[in-house]
Amino acid sequence: MHTGSRAYPGAAVLSAEGAWRAGSGMVRWDGPREVAGLVLARRPETVVGAGRADAHVIGSGIDARARDDALTTRLQAVLRGGAPVVVDAGALDLAAQARVPLVVTPHDGELREVRIPLGFGIDDVDDDPLAPRLSGAFAERVLVVRETAVALGGVVVLKGAATIVATPGGWWTTVRAGTPWLATAGTGDVLAGALGAVLAGAAAAARVEGRELDVEELGPVAATAVWLHGTAGRIAAGQAPLAGGGPGRPITALDVAEALPDAFAHARVP
Repeated sequence: MHTGSRAYPGAAVLSAEGAWRAGSGMVRWDGPREVAGLVLARRPETVVGAGRADAHVIGSGIDARARDDALTTRLQAVLRGGAPVVVDAGALDLAAQARVPLVVTPHDGELREVRIPLGFGIDDVDDDPLAPRLSGAFAERVLVVRETAVALGGVVVLKGAATIVATPGGWWTTVRAGTPWLATAGTGDVLAGALGAVLAGAAAAARVEGRELDVEELGPVAATAVWLHGTAGRIAAGQAPLAGGGPGRPITALDVAEALPDAFAHARVP
């Protein structure tokens, strides 16, 4: 994973923690040297430095407008490599350049970063033409996500109280497993790491079968990770994992990551 930066070092810690807590057998993190110490202090089993991976996570805690050419080139190399990629935050504007199966994880304010390079919208206007569509009827939100997935050729996860997941082939679903307490800084970084872990597991399993993951398979994989993350949020907030459970309590992003293993216990395997 290439996450975090000097400006936002916590994103590196949170995304790595999310990956470890969601079942990764090994997490490899690459980034600024001064950030590496924080990652290792929290998770000393993390491997620091570039290398082979079953899946990649890029962009969490990176500011696209402050990104230098060297970092941009490294992120582009990941998007043109062989393993599937989770693209978050400061790498969303590069998603259209991907040559591998990918999942993008924007919230409402970031979705335009995915869409503008695809030819949707204009980057130099004050009024965001996407905002009315996202704030309108839920059916219109779904349409926006589905059309973005088709144009991108990848999976789109639009984060929110009801997270919408869509594939380029037309499959889509809505995940409502979370809690309002998840609306706190850093939980998206934990989700990116957890999604990377679930995706890596699916990619490794596909290779055992002698094949590579198809992009359409990434939709259910992403929805599973979103459900685990939302359920972990409910557990951390002291609410019933599947429904109800009272008003809950404030949580932090690390609380969510630490509850991920318990979320697995509530998953139903067909």
